[in-house]
Amino acid sequence: MQTEIKKAGSGVLRGAGKLVDALRTGDFRTRLSFLIMGFGLFTRRQFARGFLLLLCQIAFLLYFAFAGLSNLSRLTTLGSVASKEVYDEALGIFVYKYFDNSLLILLYSVLTILFALVFVYLWYKGVLAARAAQAVEESGKRLKSAKEDLRALLDEEYHKTLLALPVLGLTVFTVLPILFMVLIAFTNFDVAHKPPKELFTWVGWENFKALLSGTAIAGGSKFAHTFKEVLLWNIVWAVSATLSNYFLGMLLAIAINKKGIRFKKFWRSVFVTTIAVPQFVSLMLLSKMLADTGVVNRLLLGAGLLSKAIPFLSDGNLARVTVILVNLWVGVPYTVLICTGILMNIPADLYEAARIDGAGPIVAYFKITLPYMLHITTPYLISQFIANFNNFNVIFLLTGGDPLVLDYAFAGRTDLLITWLYKLTFNESNYKIAAVISIFVFLVVGTVSLIVYNLTNAVKNEEEFG
Repeated sequence: MQTEIKKAGSGVLRGAGKLVDALRTGDFRTRLSFLIMGFGLFTRRQFARGFLLLLCQIAFLLYFAFAGLSNLSRLTTLGSVASKEVYDEALGIFVYKYFDNSLLILLYSVLTILFALVFVYLWYKGVLAARAAQAVEESGKRLKSAKEDLRALLDEEYHKTLLALPVLGLTVFTVLPILFMVLIAFTNFDVAHKPPKELFTWVGWENFKALLSGTAIAGGSKFAHTFKEVLLWNIVWAVSATLSNYFLGMLLAIAINKKGIRFKKFWRSVFVTTIAVPQFVSLMLLSKMLADTGVVNRLLLGAGLLSKAIPFLSDGNLARVTVILVNLWVGVPYTVLICTGILMNIPADLYEAARIDGAGPIVAYFKITLPYMLHITTPYLISQFIANFNNFNVIFLLTGGDPLVLDYAFAGRTDLLITWLYKLTFNESNYKIAAVISIFVFLVVGTVSLIVYNLTNAVKNEEEFG
C-alpha cells in the first residue's frame, strides 16, 4: 500500500513538473493553451484535436455556470427549503410547491465534481499535447492530420477506442453510485427526512457511531447489537458455505473421476441438470417443503416418526444450519464441474511417483491433489467467498431472514448484512444506516479478498505447477 501511495505521489509530481516545463519553455501558443484549451493545436492545423478540446471547455464552463455552481453552493447545507404552501392565484387555493431536493443536490454535486476532474485531466493532456506539437514543429517534422489520428485510433491505439465505452460505463454505473452511497452514510437520510417533502442534512460520523458503539442516534444501541450479531453470522455463513461447497464438490469430483467408477457421463449429466434448474425455483420449493406445515414435516408426522414438527426454518439456530445445508444443494454442482476439469489435468506421473514412494490415497490427496487444486482455484474460492458473503438469493428466498428477533433492529436470525440492508432500505427507508452497512460490506470483502489472494501460492509461486 505504501508503495502504491509513493507511486501515485511521484506521478503527481511528474505531472506538475511537465506543466511547469510547458509554461517555462512553451511559446505563446502553448502558454495560451493554459487558458484556451486546444489553442496550441488548432493554430498548428490540428483542427480536430484542438476544437474538440475547446468544445469540451465551453461545454463544461456552460454547465458549471448554469447548473454545477448552483448545486455545489448548496452542497454544504443540502438545501434550505423543501416545500411550503403557496397561494395559487389561478386556482384560488393554497398548493404545495417543492423547492430544494437534497437527493438531487447531492447527486448533481457529485456529478459536477466528477465532470470537474475529467475537465482537469483533459486540460492537462491538452497542455501537454500543445507542448508536444510545438516540439514536433520545431524539429521540422510534420504533425499528424485528423485522418492519421483517426487511423491511429483504429490501429496502434485501438485499445483506447475499445476501453473508452467500458470506462465510461464503469464511471457512471460503479464509481458514481459508490461515491453517492459513501456520502449518504454521512447524512440523516431516512423516512423522516425523505425528499422531496423533507430535506436531509449532514450529520458527520453519527451513523458510524450508532453501528459501532450504539451512540449518537435514537435506537443506536439496538443497531449496534444487531450489526455485531449479523456480521458475526455473516462471516460464519460465508466461510461455512464456501468451504463446505468446495471440499464436498471436490470429493465428489474425485469419486466420479476415480478409475473403475461406472456411468461417469451419467453422474456428470446429473449435476449439469441440477444447475439447469433456476436457483429461485429450487429455493422457493424448499422453503415450502421445510416449513412447519410443509411436506417434509407432514410426511414424518403422518408416518409416526415425529410427535411434533421440526422447526427447520422457524427456530433460529436450526434455520442457520438448514440454510447452510440447502446451499450445498444449489452450490456443490458448480464446484463438481469446475474440479472435474482441473482434476483431469493433474499429471498422472505425480500420482505414479507418489505410489512408488509408498504414499497412500490420503497422503496423495494432501500432497498433490489439494495443493494443485488450491493453486488453480484460489481466485474461484475468493469469488465464491464474496458471492456467499453477499448471497441474497439463498437467504431471502429460503427464509426471508427469519425468524425475527425482538432485540434486533428490523432483522432476523438468518439475515446477512445484504438482506438486512435490503430491509432497512425498502421496508424502513433507513437509507443512512443502509449506506454505512454497504461501506462495511465493501471494506470486509475487499480487505479479506486482497489479503487472502496475496498470501496464497496462486500469486507467490505462479509457475509452481506450470
